[in-house]
Formats: sequence, C-alpha cells, structure tokens
Amino acid sequence: RALLAVSLNLMALLFSTTAFITTYWCEGTQRVPKPSCGKEKKTNCLNYGGNETANETNQNVVHYSWETGDDRFLFRYFHTGIWYSCEENINAAGEKCRSFIDLAPASEKEAEVFLRIKSQHFLNPRLIFYPKEPPEISTGSGLLFPGKAGAFSVLWLSVVSEVLYIMLLVVGFSLMCLELFHSSSVIDGLKLNAFAAVFTVLSGLLGMVAHMMYTQVFQVTVSLGPEDWRPHSWDYGWSFCLAWGSFTCCMAASVTTLNSYTKTVIEFR
Repeated sequence: RALLAVSLNLMALLFSTTAFITTYWCEGTQRVPKPSCGKEKKTNCLNYGGNETANETNQNVVHYSWETGDDRFLFRYFHTGIWYSCEENINAAGEKCRSFIDLAPASEKEAEVFLRIKSQHFLNPRLIFYPKEPPEISTGSGLLFPGKAGAFSVLWLSVVSEVLYIMLLVVGFSLMCLELFHSSSVIDGLKLNAFAAVFTVLSGLLGMVAHMMYTQVFQVTVSLGPEDWRPHSWDYGWSFCLAWGSFTCCMAASVTTLNSYTKTVIEFR
C-alpha cells in the first residue's frame, strides 16, 4: 500500500505540473471576420472586386459588420491555459499567443457599468458607445475604476493555489518516500505516514479550489472579455482533464496513506 500511495502521488505530481504549464485547459473556435484578399492571401478571405489599396476610399467597397452574413466570417481554433491563450493565425501559418492574465475582465463594478452603457446604447443609438472598456468615471475620492481587480485577482489567486498545490504534493511525495525507504522504526514510519497524509489531503483541497477558480475566471472572461477574443464555442481540453486527474490521484494517494496508517496502528496495538 505504501508503494501504491507513492505511485499515485507521483502521478498526481506529473499530471498537475503538466497541466500547469500547458495551454489546453479550454479549447474551441472564435468567429472572426475574414481578412481581405491579397497577393499572399488567396483563400478564406474577402475579395472586394477591385484593386483598391487599403488606404483608398471607395463607396463601392462593402463594409462588413459582425451582425450580417455567415459567409463573411471564419472560425479559427484557439486553446487557453492558465498563462497564455493561443489562437490560429488566419493571416499566416502558425499561432499567435497572448497572456490570459491580460484577457481577464476588470472589476465587477466596471463590468456592471459597461453592461449598463451597452444597454443604454441599444435603447438610444445616438449615445457614444465604448466598444471595449467603459470610461473612467470620477468620484469624490478619485477614480471609480483603479484597475482590473475582479476576475484578475481571482485568476492570480488560482495561480498561487496551483503553485501551493504542486509544492504540497512534492512535500507529501518526499515524506512517503522517506517512510518507504528510510524508516528505521514503526513509530517513525507512523509519524511520516501521518504527515504525508495530512500534506496530501491539504494539497488535494487546494488543487480542487484552484481548478474551480480558474474555471470561473474563464467563464467570466468568455462573457466579459475582449470582443476580439470571445469564443463562439468552446469545451474543456486535455490539460483540464489532467488537472482533475491529478486531483483524483492525489485524493486516492491520501486515502491509501491513511488506510496504511490505520492498519499499522491496529497491528502495532
């Protein structure tokens, strides 16, 4: 049982580390306008039927909008992790990545005012509409929006929890190895076993909280993040499955360690 607990803890450590550094927690498609056709771009593009340059103005050129015509859009693949969000480059081969932390929406108050501005613009189109961020509203004590504080803070809390989760897994794994290979007496083995179980349980709880917080942040970012990033459809990826697989192995290791501890105590008595 001690060897089984060590193996499960090692699997949890490998899974959690892999999930932490990869960018496939969530993946899907984004609906984006097709680029203009050019010398290097011949497919999946819009041909305006003329040879005008980008700087020329022509009233015959159609200005496509986001609300009309599915044939004017394409769906590009994207995948997102804790650190980066990578998207298919529709203008060239490969991918382009940007920090997921920068995509996290601002504070709840800012998001609320942003939605209120959008609803007012819908009722009265003559109002000025701010497409990405609401204006800075001044109050008696200063600016109402000092910066990104809502989902941004939760995301950093999730990152810290993930790091602590991995560190506690390392501590639990080290204690299990000491108990398995270097335990000189039954009492010392029981102490190491007990501490290993405690650290493993704590790491599992932290991991569960960290995974749930990241999921919440991603769902909020899908609704309130930058408009050029918001997914058309998405699902959880293999990094997300690895993260929860790590949590499962971690809790299984803790249960196995506690079981071994209880059995040893009963036999010792």
